[in-house]
Parts: sequence; C-alpha cells; structure tokens
Amino acid sequence: MDKLDAIDAQILDLLQREGRIKRTDIAEAVGLSIPSVSDRMRKLEGRGVLRGVHARLDAKRIGHDVTAFVFVQSAGSEHYDAFVTVVTAMDEVQELHSVTGDGSHVLKVRVRTTTDLERLLAAVQAVPGVRGTRTSLVLPTHKETTYLRAEPMTLAPLEGQ
Repeated sequence: MDKLDAIDAQILDLLQREGRIKRTDIAEAVGLSIPSVSDRMRKLEGRGVLRGVHARLDAKRIGHDVTAFVFVQSAGSEHYDAFVTVVTAMDEVQELHSVTGDGSHVLKVRVRTTTDLERLLAAVQAVPGVRGTRTSLVLPTHKETTYLRAEPMTLAPLEGQ
C-alpha cells in the first residue's frame, strides 16, 4: 500500500506555504539530511502526489482584471472529449470542472477586459456540443488558494490504476 507519512506531509506543507524554500531549510524543519529530503521529494513526484511547485501571480497586477465563472450546458456527451480538449487549450481558462446539476461544466476564467470575456464566451459557445453558457462575474475575492492540508494516510490510487 502506498502511504504518506508524517514527514512527507510536513514536506508538502512547507512546499505549499513557500515554494522557494531551500532544501536545507526543509531538511532542518523535518530533521532529515538534504539528500533524504531530495529523495522524498523525488518519490512524491513519482507517486503523483507532488505535481510541481509554481509561481503564483497577482492577476490584477498583471492586467487580468476580470474573473468569471462560466457554466456550460452541453447538448450531450458525444462531444465531451472534444470539448475538454478545446477548452483546456484556452489560456484564459484557469480551471475546468465537469459537474452535476444545471450544466455539464464550470470554467473559471481570467481575462483583461469584458470585451475579452465576450470573445472568450463566443469561442466557448462555438465548441461543438455546447448548447449555452451562463456567466457570473466575480466581484471581490476574499479567499483563493490551492493549499491542501496533507496528513499521514494511505494514498488513493492514481487515475487509471
């Protein structure tokens, strides 16, 4: 059974809180050598738990002032794969979720202007199988994070296994 132990969880927590943390600081925090920390990080990546460490940009500071959630209604499932392929290639789409309820997908998008949003909506609506969209503009964002608390546990299997 593939497990996540307390030290792995602590390493993941440190990396999420400060992606630029040095391995020496991680090693000191978890009480291991630098090579041991590097080995654990490599194994966490290999096991599909650690999927990279990324820079987080301030969207408004770089001119992406409009955030919206786009709810997509599809005509059926025959265009599902093509829809996912087309929409994931759109840089403005930050998240794409298949959902239940009133629609088939929810997109989180960021664009510079409402004119850009209008163009993006037209592109999404032109994808075969899209019956319609409903859009909600975001006003102030009070919390936005990708942080997940990692705890010692047995890992869920990777998709496709």
